[in-house]
Amino acid sequence: MLKKTKKADEEPAKGEGGAVNVEVPQYVERGPIHDVWWIPLKVRHDSRGWLVELFRQDLLDPQHHPVMAYVSLTRPGVTRGPHEHREQTDYFCFIGPSDFEVHLWDARRHSPTHGAKEVRTVGASAPYALLVPPGVVHAYKNVGPVDGLVFNAANRLYGGWLRQSPVDEIRHEHDPHSPYRLEGSF
Repeated sequence: MLKKTKKADEEPAKGEGGAVNVEVPQYVERGPIHDVWWIPLKVRHDSRGWLVELFRQDLLDPQHHPVMAYVSLTRPGVTRGPHEHREQTDYFCFIGPSDFEVHLWDARRHSPTHGAKEVRTVGASAPYALLVPPGVVHAYKNVGPVDGLVFNAANRLYGGWLRQSPVDEIRHEHDPHSPYRLEGSF
């Protein structure tokens, strides 16, 4: 998912698109689910305010590069999901101003971590980007006292080109028998 070069200062060979110019794995945290990547985000503060890089083309494999992006606002105590995608990879960024409890379940039958679950709190107190591959069920709940913003840069267009295709989502949030549940979410 994240790419690595032989040396940090080495230029990619001609036609080798996608090679990176830094040793990326030091920035990535792997949890219990195969192919899920947590990337700590560095918020840089100065007298004007702050800045955080959300996405860098040189840090992700081209198959995960975004083709669309959006920002959502989630009220305190509200949950989005759980759902999953058949083909889409999501690249979420949780930077605040609230915190989110993120829930992940590996629903991929052929994954070495099939059935694994992870829960992590991220956002204002711990800014992270999160790469969620297809087949990993995901949900997040605003657990802070204020509205929270989430940025997502997906590698597929929602509803396809000009929104003329079926949406790539399998929704679990309204199924009371779903194994993908947040306590008190139904």
